[in-house]
Order: sequence, then C-alpha cells, then structure tokens
Amino acid sequence: MELLRFYLQQNQRHGSMPTYQWLLQQAHQLGASGGTAFHALGGFGRHGWHQQSFFELAGDIPVAVEIVAEAELLDTLIRITTEAAITIPWLRIPVRHGYTGPAA
Repeated sequence: MELLRFYLQQNQRHGSMPTYQWLLQQAHQLGASGGTAFHALGGFGRHGWHQQSFFELAGDIPVAVEIVAEAELLDTLIRITTEAAITIPWLRIPVRHGYTGPAA
C-alpha cells in the first residue's frame, strides 16, 4: 500500500467541481481503500506563502488530498489526472496501516 498526497488550492476547479472533490471521486471509482481532503492552516511552495486568516474568503487556502491504495491504482490516478490536464504537485510514500483496539 502507498499514500498519494496531492497539494492544491481550495479554489482550484476541474470542470464544474472543485479539484479536490474530483480527485476523491476518481480514487473512489478506481477502488482506493480511502481518501481524505484536508484544509491547511497555512503553507508555502514554489508560488509563495498561503495562509488562512479571519478575513480570508474561500479560495487561496492550501488543501491536501490523501489517498491510500495499491501502487498500480495510484499510477492510474496520476495518469488520469495528467490526461485531464490538471497540473498539481504530488508526493507518494509507502505506508503500513491497521487499527488500534481489541482484535475482532
């Protein structure tokens, strides 16, 4: 299993939907084990600083989308995203996962 994390802005859109929603929808349709979109309090990258403030309107707020799946599925998701002409940075790392608590 691997974790694929995309970095984007809240106001990025692909067609009529937010890009983070499109990414999660594609991953779900491909059969990923799970996916989540997170709003960040702030961040920086090649385009400078992005920080949420009290006066910030929805828009330039960093969002991370994380998807856990097998490597082949993540390869497909990256390919689909590239073919859809969505240009966003990503990070991919191997993961181990499980559950805490008493065994079922």
